Amino acid sequence: MVFFGEYQINFSGSGRLLLPKKVRDLIKGNVFILTKGFGNYLSGYDKDDWEKRASELLNPSLLQPTDMDQRRSIFSALAYLEIDDQGRFVIPKNLLEHGQLKEKAVVIGVGDHFEVWDAKKWEEYTKKLKVKS
Repeated sequence: MVFFGEYQINFSGSGRLLLPKKVRDLIKGNVFILTKGFGNYLSGYDKDDWEKRASELLNPSLLQPTDMDQRRSIFSALAYLEIDDQGRFVIPKNLLEHGQLKEKAVVIGVGDHFEVWDAKKWEEYTKKLKVKS
C-alpha cells in the first residue's frame, strides 16, 4: 500500500472531514489511526500497518528521554477513527488543535502513511521547499 497525491478538502467546524476515495481505498475496513505529526499536521495510518509500527516504536530504550518524549506525544494523542458510509470521519478536538485546522485542509500521501494539513500551512510549507531547491 502506497499513499500518494494531494487533495484539497473543505470541512465543517465540528471537525468532520471527507477522506479522499483514493486514500480510503488503501485503508482496510473502515477504521484507521490518526495521531499528531512531528509538526503542525496529523498523521494517518492503516490500522493493521499501525499496529506493526507500534510494536517497533515500543522497542527504543526506556532510558532515553527523547525516545520517551516521542512515545508520549504519539501514543497520548492517538485515535482509532471510523469512516462512515459517506467516507467522512470526525477529527477529535485535541488533534484539530494540534493540526491548527481551520476551514480548508489538504490530505497528502507520504508513501507509508498520509498527512492532514491546514491548507494555508501546507501552502507555506511547500513555498519553503521551493525556496530551498
